[in-house]
Amino acid sequence: MPRQFDLIAFDWDGTLFDSTAIIVRCIQEAVRDVGGTVPSDEAAGYVIGLGLMQALAHAAPDVPPENYPRMGERYRFHYMRHQDDLSLFKGVLPMLEALRERGHLLAVATGKSRRGLDEVLHSTALKGLFQSSRTADETAGKPHPLMLQELMAELGTLPERTLMIGDTTHDLQMALNAGCPSLGVSYGAHEPASFEVLQPLAVLHSVAELDQWLLAQA
Repeated sequence: MPRQFDLIAFDWDGTLFDSTAIIVRCIQEAVRDVGGTVPSDEAAGYVIGLGLMQALAHAAPDVPPENYPRMGERYRFHYMRHQDDLSLFKGVLPMLEALRERGHLLAVATGKSRRGLDEVLHSTALKGLFQSSRTADETAGKPHPLMLQELMAELGTLPERTLMIGDTTHDLQMALNAGCPSLGVSYGAHEPASFEVLQPLAVLHSVAELDQWLLAQA
């Protein structure tokens, strides 16, 4: 069948990388380290996908802004301790390889830092699979559409030919703001009940379901 999407952009944490529980724990530990009220698992999970400082500020509203840099340092400290615990969801690598073989351009649009994304792409031998990527510290954070707009401009694709895939409302709102269709995945940070208003083409409940949808529809 004719290809419907030229560019497929993926969120990273909670979509391709099984890191949600560890990110939640690191946010909680960082807030605790600076004396803030430790957020619940739900509150810490909600901010996944935002830029780090934006996420920490939202998760810890009682921490004064002058303590944000320290809180960010503590988050990175805890994350580095746990980074070897992280892994791709089962089935992600063959799915990405198949998409490349079918001629799709692949990109990452993530709330991670450039340094953090480069480290994990290198450590998982994925770097060659993606044509480009954007991180929250080098462009506007989600749900602002700039990440997708820059990727489309760089790779020469149109909004209607660009598909954004993510596990949070931030991802799907970014796609909507950029005029791009989206897919939601329910196995990450946000409850899928919140996705409907953001008009994803579908909500998939596993990597296997996502792979099958892309094979049939993308």
